[in-house]
This record gives sequence, C-alpha cells and structure tokens, in this order.
Amino acid sequence: MQVLERATNLIKPIVEELGYELVDIEYKSLYGKMNLTVYIYTPHGVTLDDCEKVNNALDQPLEENDITDGKSYILNISSPGLDRPFKTDRDYQRNLDNQIEVFLKQPIEKMHTVIGKLKEVGDEDISIIIKGKPTKINKSNIKSARPYVKF
Repeated sequence: MQVLERATNLIKPIVEELGYELVDIEYKSLYGKMNLTVYIYTPHGVTLDDCEKVNNALDQPLEENDITDGKSYILNISSPGLDRPFKTDRDYQRNLDNQIEVFLKQPIEKMHTVIGKLKEVGDEDISIIIKGKPTKINKSNIKSARPYVKF
C-alpha cells in the first residue's frame, strides 16, 4: 500500500470525527524534505485553531502506524485555500451558485477560459451561466476549474 492510501485510510475517519471534511492529502518533497499536507474544510472556514486541533489528533496515530515506513516527513494541516483547483465532485458541489473559472482543453466559442456561475454538477458535465447564457461543459474537456476570486 502506498503512503497516500495508508494516510487516507488513517486520517479520514479522525478528521471526520472532529467535524471536518478531508479535502485532499499530498505527500511530496518541498525544499528537500518530504511533506504530508492534509487539507481540511468546514463551511465556516478553517482557522489556525482548527489546524492545531487536527494536527494534535493526527500526531500520535501517524507516529504509531508509521505510514512512511520509517522515512521522516513534516506534517502540515491547511485549508484548501480560496483559489485551489477542484479535484473532486464534492469541490464542485461546494461551489454551487458561486462564480467559477474553468480552463478548457478545447475552446468553447473560441474561449479557452470561461467564468460563470456554477448551476449544476452531473456525472459527465457541469452547467454554468456565462454572460447570462446557460452552458454545459463536459468534464473531460476541463483542464482545471476553481472558484473565481476577484481582487
């Protein structure tokens, strides 16, 4: 079993028991050190206290279960961030009725990037309102999508 699979099996029930949603887990090298980053979500937002609470709850089980087979790593707990690309259908569902930015593999009406209000999420496609016009986009044509954040 790979590190991410072992991490997910161990971390998900602990995070959910604490009242958070597990959004994603990454295990990768940053600045020459391996990092295990756990992304959590709550509708009211993720605070530093939330991250500390999850970190404290995960520290001992991760140590006891040695998911990296003795290799050292840094544990990070984080919110998904305002503009993190969607990875799951749950990410899309969480953003229903919000503005999203979609980067396309093949253009729609000569546009490679579209911004619109997400109205529906299906198994095969999403429906967004672009400049007042309902538009269906097949998920296979989506390079990436994320919340639209205007600064």
